Amino acid sequence: MRFDFYDKKRLGIYIHIPFCKSKCAYCDFNSALPKNSEIMKNYVSTLISHMESYKDAARDYITDTVFIGGGTPTALPIEELLRLIKAVKKVFGITKGAEFTVEANPATVDYNALKKMKTLGVNRLSFGMQSADNNELKALSRVHTRQDFVNSYRTARKAGFDNINVDVMFGIPYQTYDSLMRTLNFLTKLSPEHISLYSLKIEPGTPFFANRRDVKEVCADEDTEFAMYTSAIEFLAGRGYPQYEISNFSKPGFRCAHNMKYWNCDEYLGFGVSAHSYFNGNRFAFTPDIQKYMAAFEEDYDGGSITSELEAIESRERMGEYIMLRFRLTDGLNTMKFAEMFGISFENLYGSKLTRYLKNGFMVRNNGAYVLTPAGMLVSNYILSDILEFEDLGAYVGNF
Repeated sequence: MRFDFYDKKRLGIYIHIPFCKSKCAYCDFNSALPKNSEIMKNYVSTLISHMESYKDAARDYITDTVFIGGGTPTALPIEELLRLIKAVKKVFGITKGAEFTVEANPATVDYNALKKMKTLGVNRLSFGMQSADNNELKALSRVHTRQDFVNSYRTARKAGFDNINVDVMFGIPYQTYDSLMRTLNFLTKLSPEHISLYSLKIEPGTPFFANRRDVKEVCADEDTEFAMYTSAIEFLAGRGYPQYEISNFSKPGFRCAHNMKYWNCDEYLGFGVSAHSYFNGNRFAFTPDIQKYMAAFEEDYDGGSITSELEAIESRERMGEYIMLRFRLTDGLNTMKFAEMFGISFENLYGSKLTRYLKNGFMVRNNGAYVLTPAGMLVSNYILSDILEFEDLGAYVGNF
């Protein structure tokens, strides 16, 4: 059967690059310092082989978002990153004007590399600035300075990028309410199209966790964090960046289309170590072991499957995931849409549990949708676990 272009289902592609120039003290993502460029070259070759193995499975889909994240994708030798970008376009049918994002560390880009990426179809960059205060950057063990970020940002504009996201963190060591507001003031004057604002979470296995008592002593308390978050929402809205998700703010027309796939429970395929997918009714993930992942595509491999998680998503689970993810968004959960999708009333299921959150200002009802307020978003894990009676929402809800 021949599918017309407009009949095809839409798909997002995520690719994980687990390499960095240095490991930040707070980071628990799957990333490492490469021993040499050869391992990065071999990893890219493995990614391409892995993508090619899914070509038939994705034949009836059209790809409209691509996100290369990490780690630090721009830590790859530029020829390897370009080879990967070309392969994504060759393997998957990518729509004209598809959102194509590459994450970048401000210390790892130059004009020629960015120009080549832009020429190949990358049209969105995501910079991890984190702070505009050099002392705070040093405390986070970032390898760049404020000026490094400015230089990289201006270089990206010169290379033709007109869709740039910048990550900022709050609740980090030595940061104050005032220093966060100075960072946001500095950033908004540069006028990126999108800003992501994440709170620090001290994760097991990180240097911050090993020294968590000392770290917490130089971080803001909960009341100050609440003030930081709510003031940031108000400040960014006033500068033309209305909030659309717990941690995300954008100018009109610049919401991250790829991340919206996650929050709308749309389909996506992930490639690389620790990459997750939601595809054809299944959720699955691949091994976090780089060596095992790369060996799996060698001729004589007999080390077993590289799939580390595999779960068929039943209707009830999909409903729970949809509720959790929709409450991340400032659009909230529309009750009519919910009824259309699941054939049941959201209010009949959960209405009795919503009353106290509506009364206490953690939630509002707006144009047929239930929406968490900024105060509700700060305690969204608690609210959702109460509504859905789930004990562990970390895999679905995450943190800021």
